[in-house]
Amino acid sequence: MDGAHPLFRSKQTGERRQNLPERIYRQLKQRLFDFELLPGDRFTESEVAELVNASRTPVREALNRLQREGFVEVSFRSGWQVKPFDFQQYEQLYDVRIVLELEAIKRLCAMHPAADLEPLKRIWLIAPHARLSHGASVCALDERFHEQLVEATGNQELARIHHDITERLRLVRRIDFTQRARITATYEQHGEILRSIIERQADRAQQLMKAHIEESKAEVRKITLHMIFQAREHLNTGLPLSSG
Repeated sequence: MDGAHPLFRSKQTGERRQNLPERIYRQLKQRLFDFELLPGDRFTESEVAELVNASRTPVREALNRLQREGFVEVSFRSGWQVKPFDFQQYEQLYDVRIVLELEAIKRLCAMHPAADLEPLKRIWLIAPHARLSHGASVCALDERFHEQLVEATGNQELARIHHDITERLRLVRRIDFTQRARITATYEQHGEILRSIIERQADRAQQLMKAHIEESKAEVRKITLHMIFQAREHLNTGLPLSSG
């Protein structure tokens, strides 16, 4: 490796020693989400250890956790690498989401008595001035909206499979909430989907949900490519590390 990533040459944070692996994990994950570490970037455990003022042992624990979650990968010879985006895989996961969530809507609209959707109504069927604007907060609510619809069917295996898909899509779905217009669209679309389910309009609710997920999938790809380009341009000052 020819030198260090600029990120790891920044000032040390002087974190407290308590529960270092957890805090290192959260810090690195946030840098991934903020595109301070880009897909394909390579780095070593020593670079991370210097950044967080810690030994390599808790750093390795944090990186192993990120590896299990699919964010980074390790090579015996070249150290760690931020896992490159595989858009084909993400699009396949989105397609599976569509199948699962359309089935959930079909079941919800046929249930007697109706599923309890009051918690979702209190979040999504509200006046525009009461809506949240913080991207990360809306992202978390969006994730739970889709999961709660599936969970409301009462089918635990359906919910388990859907949750696994949600975990694997979390990074790219978060990108969808970096744009104000996308936050507004999420509130509007969730509201329409929810009203249709409550009124037992299964076909309409399914059409709305499919369009909602397809739109998110397309926006995520577009925004991701743009953000990676911008971040790469920002860091492109004789960048010494490998990218791939």
